[in-house]
Amino acid sequence: MRWRIEHAQTLDPDDVPRFAELGVIASMQGVHATSDGPWVPQRLGMERARRAAYVWRSLIDNDAVICNGTDVPVEPISPIASLHASITRKMANGERFFPEQSMSRLEALKSYTINCAYAAFEEDRLGTLEVGKRADLIVLDRHLLKVSEEELADARVDLTVVDGQIRYQRSP
Repeated sequence: MRWRIEHAQTLDPDDVPRFAELGVIASMQGVHATSDGPWVPQRLGMERARRAAYVWRSLIDNDAVICNGTDVPVEPISPIASLHASITRKMANGERFFPEQSMSRLEALKSYTINCAYAAFEEDRLGTLEVGKRADLIVLDRHLLKVSEEELADARVDLTVVDGQIRYQRSP
């Protein structure tokens, strides 16, 4: 079995190392940190929010697996917005919600791809581009690992491929 905790958003700091120790997957939605960020400290208190809310860096540093998503219809169905939130933690007001807990770009990409495939027992078929796996992928109009944060937020899908078949192609 692969246990996971959905909406692993507010955690007791003592439980963070237990995720990896017990093999529990932290399932979350990056965009929640930036949409919830303005009110979390008011409800949890500043210090508790700092130690316990959306502690992605702490989980990753303790070797936990994070599976990330969008949580539609609660949030817009924008993987790009959620990826951007995972990396920048930038809220609508321009402030960053405890930026020390940010994911790197590569960690964020893995949290939306191979880690979610692993969480669904599909890592042999999905999550990476390899011979023998389904060709489910998108092509973006920019390199997510190299562009500025502002450019990252504005990335657009040029092509969508599902099981090796083109399902969407943006007009030039």
